[in-house]
Amino acid sequence: MNNRTDSLSTMEKVRKGIAKRRSAERRFRFYGLTGIVLGLVFVLILFISIIGKGYGAFQQTQIALDIEFLESVIDPNQTRDSKVISRADYNSLIRKSLTKVFPEVKGRRQIRDLNRMISSGAMFQLRDRVLEDPSVIGRSQRVWLLASDDYDMLMKGHIERSVPESERRLKDHQVAWVDKLLEQGLIKKRFNTFFFTAGDSRAPEMAGIRGALMGSMYTLFVTLVLSFPIGAATAVYLEEFAPTNKWTDLIEVNINNLAAVPSIVFGLLGLAMFINFFGLPRSAPLVGGLVLTLMTLPTIIIAGRAALKSVPPSIREAALGMGASKLQTVFHHVLPLALPGMLTGTIIGMAQALGETAPLLMIGMVAFIVDIPKGIFDSATVLPVQIYLWADSPERAFVERTSAAIMVLLAFLISMNAVAVFLRKRFERRW
Repeated sequence: MNNRTDSLSTMEKVRKGIAKRRSAERRFRFYGLTGIVLGLVFVLILFISIIGKGYGAFQQTQIALDIEFLESVIDPNQTRDSKVISRADYNSLIRKSLTKVFPEVKGRRQIRDLNRMISSGAMFQLRDRVLEDPSVIGRSQRVWLLASDDYDMLMKGHIERSVPESERRLKDHQVAWVDKLLEQGLIKKRFNTFFFTAGDSRAPEMAGIRGALMGSMYTLFVTLVLSFPIGAATAVYLEEFAPTNKWTDLIEVNINNLAAVPSIVFGLLGLAMFINFFGLPRSAPLVGGLVLTLMTLPTIIIAGRAALKSVPPSIREAALGMGASKLQTVFHHVLPLALPGMLTGTIIGMAQALGETAPLLMIGMVAFIVDIPKGIFDSATVLPVQIYLWADSPERAFVERTSAAIMVLLAFLISMNAVAVFLRKRFERRW
């Protein structure tokens, strides 16, 4: 009887233990699912916030004016001399056209406010129009010109019409001018091509990301050309050829430590070595690429060694058994099988480099640069630094451009990570 009671007691304890363990497993799954859902919610909130603030930058308010390209302002006999054409007083043509649209505007202050309706960069639009087609000289042509940032903010609803005039950046008569242009169909929001084709500018309506985008491309090109061959060769040597001794152990430990070093330290190293010691040009994509190469090499080496380790030893043994040398075994059999994993690690390292700001600030790529870089030796900035500069600007219009630039940067990062996932899924082998 006692044995039966003890047996029932033991079974009851086992059942309670199993129930407790299953309950713990359910709680663990619930906590894990809750963490994933919360992470997705926070990411979604971040994306909604960025898109909500930045989508307006892809549209820009423009005003249509009938511009008379007067020969008295633009000499038709000097069309071959771009410098002479560039020095023409295009602002006078804009002022004359505005006066025809608003003949009732009198007084120095109101005329000054009227002229400020058009962006200060509109003169460059007219200059480019003349340089592209000199035949417009002497004729009248309707041209869509950029509105200044305050009028653009009004059109996009960021300046409330209902608030008192003293609390608005635009006065009542300026709002009335916009309403008149709307009635005549002379003002509208159009796709902002300047955002993708122009460099940086003090005027928000003229600012674009092309200069930063090209700087990022040149910098990443230098980084890829240097980091992938060096990282892959280092990984192959350490994993396949290097003897096991204290020196290789020291190298491995330091590579792992370098992967955890703050990125700004690499910027200080680049400033001290590449600029101060070797005298390379400041703010150049070449120096930025060298600094980012130092930063991404540990990631590529670690990923490369992991990919080489994933190749089964039987592959090596079979190749050696068939008479292949050590070098042939590695480069003809092991490396091709490990290459997809190495490429995946390289792309992830490049995506990390694309989003870096701190090391590039240390080597001077934070400068205000209007011109589009033509090569790796020209002064340039990169997309994360451009975002940093715009975020520090006081104008409300730069808030849109900051968020829009973040959207472009995220699109590049997501694309690069998607390529890495595709390569892993497409070429990865399971042994």
